[in-house]
Amino acid sequence: MNWLDRRPPPPGAAQVDYLDGEFRVKKPGAYVICAATGAQIPLDRLTYWNVDRQEAYANPEAKMLRLKQLGEIK
Repeated sequence: MNWLDRRPPPPGAAQVDYLDGEFRVKKPGAYVICAATGAQIPLDRLTYWNVDRQEAYANPEAKMLRLKQLGEIK
């Protein structure tokens, strides 16, 4: 299949397995939810996640915010 032949993702949140350096879509969707901010992150913009927690983050600042929320940093 060619990338031009792809159909748009179904609306709603995707279910994703976060792996080291990549992620695997278990259930197609248009976005995932940032664990720190609740923002919708389009899958084609997903860059930051935590493998151990299986969480996505909108950006590096959101990752730091999440660590503060969890009490891992001050």
